[in-house]
Amino acid sequence: MRIRFAAAALIAVASMGCATLNVRSYAERGAAFTRYHTYTWGPADELTTGDPRLDANPFFHGRIQADVEQRLAARGFEKVQSGSADLTVHYHANLRQRVDVGGVDRGFGYCDADECRPYVSEAGTVTIDLVDARTRRLVWRGWVEGTLDGVVDNQSWMERKIDDAVARIVDTIPRQ
Repeated sequence: MRIRFAAAALIAVASMGCATLNVRSYAERGAAFTRYHTYTWGPADELTTGDPRLDANPFFHGRIQADVEQRLAARGFEKVQSGSADLTVHYHANLRQRVDVGGVDRGFGYCDADECRPYVSEAGTVTIDLVDARTRRLVWRGWVEGTLDGVVDNQSWMERKIDDAVARIVDTIPRQ
């Protein structure tokens, strides 16, 4: 009985970690994804992530690019080093602090003093763009937003979050 309860609790906790990611995407109306077969990376992003721990972490950016390449290959896209590609890929990552203002509720009597403490959490966004290389028009954008509490300071946990986030984003690209 204890083993079943422990297994159920572990599954519940694991699924809660995944539930904090919100994935969305946009595809240009009328974009014919069947004509896109190759891609190349666009210039590196000049914007920072907003967190020096990530900006100074070469494994962070390398992991995102490797995951995007792996997922695009699984979807039938081929990366080209030289020559003309059908698509240019670009990504941007951002990390910011978010304040849960539950403490404000105390003033209105919505909760007890012990329950109403403001909570600062880390929230992040990863955005991936596919741009038609010929017309230079954005044909698809996918992004994921989620809570990243404790992730930035734990390399293996961060890599798992990146893997999951990129997989969820790329899965929203219309099928070829």
